[in-house]
Amino acid sequence: MLSKVKTLKGYKLDAVDEQDGKIGKVKEFYFDDRFWTIRYLVAETGTWLASRQVLISPYALVAIFKEEKTIDVTLSKKQIENSPSLDTDKPVSRQFENSFYGYYDIPMYWVGPHRWGYYPYIERDRGQWKTFTPVQTVWDPHLRSTEAVSGYNIHASDGEIGHVEDFIIDDETWEIRYLIVNTSNWWAGKKVLISPQWIDRVSWDEKAVFINLSREAIRQSPEYTDASLLTRDYEIGLHGHYNRKGY
Repeated sequence: MLSKVKTLKGYKLDAVDEQDGKIGKVKEFYFDDRFWTIRYLVAETGTWLASRQVLISPYALVAIFKEEKTIDVTLSKKQIENSPSLDTDKPVSRQFENSFYGYYDIPMYWVGPHRWGYYPYIERDRGQWKTFTPVQTVWDPHLRSTEAVSGYNIHASDGEIGHVEDFIIDDETWEIRYLIVNTSNWWAGKKVLISPQWIDRVSWDEKAVFINLSREAIRQSPEYTDASLLTRDYEIGLHGHYNRKGY
């Protein structure tokens, strides 16, 4: 199922233990700049753990219920309370991630060639987990905040086209499938989708995303609306458009 990040913001997080009730609500997400995959949900916990920034791995996210605006989480408040503490004013460090993944005893995503380390998807069956010795497959992830990257300028191969308005994620793989681009500064009223596969590079210093598509190719692409998100035909048409253009 595809979901917009801004739609999920504010969703309540239900703990596995019904007595725990609500853990908190969705604040934002952290993603890596290699696979463009969500690595952590950032939770606002309210008063019960107000001094902490709480991160939750997609391994603990069971299901999204859009009608109820909730996400089921396979963690208890006690587990979260005893988890490694992350300073709110510092980026996520490798030291923290090692402690975090060790504490929850889940596979590390940076020790293999796939999106989820040695797995191309989230393997939730612990019985299927294997012990691997990473050799040359370890990579150094740089985590970015969806909230911080919203607003980044988007540059086509021949000029600026707009800015990042939102992200569309797949809650099965937790990959970022598309960036929603608002082209109002260039083409009033139109929004388009850009897949990470079309991104050439990101300049974090310039707060800009550079894509290997021309402005004209983007101008002729299918316009995005929230209703488009629900249709497979729209995705087929979008990718078919750029395939015909040779991208």
